[in-house]
Amino acid sequence: MKTDIHPKYAPAKIRCACGAVYETRTTVGDIHVEICSNCHPYFTGKSKLLDTTGRVDKFKKKYKMK
Repeated sequence: MKTDIHPKYAPAKIRCACGAVYETRTTVGDIHVEICSNCHPYFTGKSKLLDTTGRVDKFKKKYKMK
């Protein structure tokens, strides 16, 4: 096998905007992200239904739901 063909795989920290820090290994170095599993609405269970144009009410009216 050839030697010295693989990139350097060093320890790195992934930092989220919420303040969470994860340690991993990567070839690109430290990474800064805006959202992670600690603050994402899907994983925290705090997701909200956004109905800005009244589509839910329109659907309920169309199919005569209460």
